Amino acid sequence: MDINTIARMAGVSRATVSRYLNDGYVSEEKRRLIKRVIDQTGYVPSPQAQTLRTGKTRLVGVIIPKINSHSVSRMVAGLSVVFNEAGYQMLLANTDNDAKEEIRFLQLFAERSQVDGVVLISTIVTPAHQRALDALKVPLVVLGQQMEGRSCVFQDDYRATLEITRLVAEKSAHPAFIGVREDDLSAGCHRHQGFLAACREAGLNVPDRAQVIGGFDVDSGYTSCEGLLEAYPEVDAVVCATDSVAYGALTCLREYGHGVPDEVQVTGIGDGTLSQIISPSLTTVHNYYKTSGIEAAKMLVAAMADVSDNVARQIMMGFELRRRRSTR
Repeated sequence: MDINTIARMAGVSRATVSRYLNDGYVSEEKRRLIKRVIDQTGYVPSPQAQTLRTGKTRLVGVIIPKINSHSVSRMVAGLSVVFNEAGYQMLLANTDNDAKEEIRFLQLFAERSQVDGVVLISTIVTPAHQRALDALKVPLVVLGQQMEGRSCVFQDDYRATLEITRLVAEKSAHPAFIGVREDDLSAGCHRHQGFLAACREAGLNVPDRAQVIGGFDVDSGYTSCEGLLEAYPEVDAVVCATDSVAYGALTCLREYGHGVPDEVQVTGIGDGTLSQIISPSLTTVHNYYKTSGIEAAKMLVAAMADVSDNVARQIMMGFELRRRRSTR
């Protein structure tokens, strides 16, 4: 079964069938005839033939830092909604938070005409990243980080942490912060800065020993909190850069006999799946991760439709504080 057979069975020209398959103009009468034949035969156009004819693969490369992350999975869910509707398929490239792997995938997409566009769910940005991004010959959208001169969708991490720290500072004299790597500007640097700004605003001194930088997972949250209790035993509030870190901190505090929130308040960021069911339920920031994925996909689909439009577009997402039982 090929396009010539479809044309013969529908009683139209091959060119008419081609226009139909490529969303060109076809009269309603001929459109109905072609659709009926396609429905009856189950004909599916050859992706290889379409690629050769149009130069489009209908594939989008999506580079993700971690496949088992709540935030990343919600972003990917948002991306898939739009790409599916637009007729694109995603090629997921998981880097396991390895910056060299991110660059390798960017170079792979730059060297081969495998994809029509790229979404980079980014954690850090190095000069090597910038060179790899410059080499891309297809439209790009960065998701999760703000990059000057690049189209991107990102969270308001500074203000979100500022607001949640203001909340705990109302009933705290010795707040502390457990953060993540600061070369991740959004989750690391901006959240840390938001915490410190809120403490300054409240007239609270935060010594260096009350600021711990660790990893992104629950285990790191536990060990970071363990070290914090030893170095800063007077701590009465722990602001964590992510929910996963906060889960670890809650577990550590409970095992060391500290009541939450009576003795120590704890907050996270992200509003992950466990935030409402962990005991006590976690006060956190709800980021619109799925919506940010939807917005990034819309941005990329528009860019792929008009590759001559090189204007960089940026969207900062909103957030909501979710006050639960881990704070007073």
